[in-house]
Amino acid sequence: AALAQTFFHWGFSPWAVYGLVGLGLAFFSFNRGLPLTFRSIFWPLLGERIYGWLGHLIDLVTVFATLFGLCTSLGLGVAQVNTGMWYVAGDVLNLGTIPTGTIPQVALIAGITAIATLSVAAGLDGGVKRLSTLNLYLMLALLGFLLVVGPTLFIFGAWLEGIGTYFQNFLALTFFTGTLGTGEAGSVGSGTVATTVFYWGWWIAWSPFVGMFIARISKGRTVREFVLGVLFLPALFSFLWMSTFGGSAIALELASSGQGPVATAMAGDNGGTIAMFAMLDQFPLGAVTGILATLLVITFFVTSSDSGSLVIDHLTSGGKHDVPKVQRIFWAITEGVVAAMLLLGGGLGALRTASVSTGLPFAAILVLMCYTVYKGLKNEYEILESEEFAETIEELTAEEDVDVVTAGDEMVTDITEGDEAAGGD
Repeated sequence: AALAQTFFHWGFSPWAVYGLVGLGLAFFSFNRGLPLTFRSIFWPLLGERIYGWLGHLIDLVTVFATLFGLCTSLGLGVAQVNTGMWYVAGDVLNLGTIPTGTIPQVALIAGITAIATLSVAAGLDGGVKRLSTLNLYLMLALLGFLLVVGPTLFIFGAWLEGIGTYFQNFLALTFFTGTLGTGEAGSVGSGTVATTVFYWGWWIAWSPFVGMFIARISKGRTVREFVLGVLFLPALFSFLWMSTFGGSAIALELASSGQGPVATAMAGDNGGTIAMFAMLDQFPLGAVTGILATLLVITFFVTSSDSGSLVIDHLTSGGKHDVPKVQRIFWAITEGVVAAMLLLGGGLGALRTASVSTGLPFAAILVLMCYTVYKGLKNEYEILESEEFAETIEELTAEEDVDVVTAGDEMVTDITEGDEAAGGD
């Protein structure tokens, strides 16, 4: 039940939001030739008015949602890094006590922001790409290690069982509000509504950032390929990740006669931020994996800050790819400053509130986006089915230097010159 609730928060629902945003951006930019910004998705509703104040307002709301979504991630990330360093240095390596709290976390924000700023200044190939590659290797190394030394059979069993329970209770989880009670303890749907609302606000705030990234790497894909790739592959990997770490922690608790090591650690002052490190310490090379996990969390948020700065920079420049370097640096620093101010002003609660406060209003834009994407795809289908389009294709195929490329029995999707096509064979 616990894994099913986790799968619900990290599974198909958030990736459906990301897929909607990515599909809208990709379609109206690559198929219709509009700027790769959020205002372009509303062309079916606004037409040329996307270049006026309504378009500016849409992009402005998008920028604020992205900014506060990233600030929430950065603030929660430094809390986990701080407690991780404290736990590994004190309880695992016996090197002494590392201070925890707001001031050390603000210092960590400054450090992560500095690294992110240097990375953004170095450009995509010089900084962002290298950090992203390092992040991927660290993630796969930690996941593979825990799969091997941890309770492997239990992990895969929990993975399959969790997916089954998630599918079985998907509608109940989706429409659960707690109005009729929270259910029996431990039952699916007994999770707090506040947690779900926070996650939805957080994911919606992240949707411009992730959707933009997905759109930029999806040029040339069919809609079917896009939807299947975005909706299923990331969700299934998330299920495996959650099952590996969550399943290992559950196995430790079930093997304990009383309160297990993870529950004991979570009962302390640092709560859930220390759970992963307490769990890793129960397996071989606990100190090494604890340090590795700390580095992984840092690189996750450095790369997120990098990419977020590039996306915000892209939106505020009207969809231009080549912008002054100082502009990218400005947004990277702004993210760190806002996160630090929220942390100093209200702690982690303020960070959560900021994400929900900006994410949920953006949900109204997502609802309209559902209609505009549908309208755009419907118009595209009507064009491809029209007699005028068929006549154009016949004229092109009659010319010797033009090849019409089709995907099996599907409609024509691309047209290339015959000489270029022959040269590529």
